[in-house]
Amino acid sequence: MKRKIGSNYEEIITKKEFSLNKAREILSNERIAVLGYGIQGPGQALNLKDNGFNVIIGQRKKSKSWEKAVKDGWIPNETLFEIEEAAEKGSIIMFLLSDAAQIEVWPKIKKFLSPGKGLYFSHGFGLTFKKKTKILPPKEIDIFLVAPKGSGTSLRKLYQEGKGLNSSYAIYQNYTGNAKERALAIGIGIGSAFLFKTTFQQEVYSDLTGERGTLMGAIQGIFSAQYQVLRENGHSPSEAFNETVEELTQSLMPLIAEKGMDWMYENCSTTAQRGALDWWKKFRDINISLFRELYKDVSSGKEAERTISLNRKSNYRELLKKELKEIKNSELWKAGKEIRKLRPY
Repeated sequence: MKRKIGSNYEEIITKKEFSLNKAREILSNERIAVLGYGIQGPGQALNLKDNGFNVIIGQRKKSKSWEKAVKDGWIPNETLFEIEEAAEKGSIIMFLLSDAAQIEVWPKIKKFLSPGKGLYFSHGFGLTFKKKTKILPPKEIDIFLVAPKGSGTSLRKLYQEGKGLNSSYAIYQNYTGNAKERALAIGIGIGSAFLFKTTFQQEVYSDLTGERGTLMGAIQGIFSAQYQVLRENGHSPSEAFNETVEELTQSLMPLIAEKGMDWMYENCSTTAQRGALDWWKKFRDINISLFRELYKDVSSGKEAERTISLNRKSNYRELLKKELKEIKNSELWKAGKEIRKLRPY
């Protein structure tokens, strides 16, 4: 159905237009092999299984993810296999390994992509930057994408609550003529609230920009800056954390998500309202050049090159732990750990 979103008319797919029964019918003769049981794998696979689809898991043995899959009810040699065996058995291969792992595993699974199979992604990285990743699929298969706009943990939790995450979908290659139907069927099957159309390239450009920007990189930077200024001016850690993080995440963001920022501005104190209206454009103006620089680095492939290069270093995991430890051990997040313990629920 075409809906006006902002200034555009877009095709938005909901369960009214594409029912779960229709999705089951389309995939009734398919065996879906979910490769990877780390970030997105568990949520998508369990939701599909609970919705009545034929799902198997491909994961390395003797790994924490293999153990997690067993705990979640997947049975070795029945619904849980080594990656290559699952790829061979599946008619649709859901390639949900990390970007780095996809590069490593690709030579082992491409031989199982026989004509008519479906290759599914939840991220456009591997194919958009194929000159760097060397992920070059055959032409005789369907290739499509469904990208939930949130973590696999959130996808599962919201599904269990009878809700769902919004997802984008894209068609890269339509060999059988049914790539769109296969994509939408899986999109509904994994519990998407609705699906909107994109391309592999647009998905990865927006995703990498968002992760580095407001979703994770920028928000941590803003949290850190405001917390530091409050502490420099004599505010206690608990006060600085509550005014920087706790009020935003526990009170304001749920309301903004439900009703929008305009509603929030209308329904706060006149002092807060005036200050927010006077300052938001200053924050926009000082950050827009930074976001343009970020988007340029993403679309040029510079960010992809850096990601691939660093992941190939033998000591990358060790370096990563040091970077994460710096955040964990900062006063900001030490304060947060203690304050979370005090929440009444």
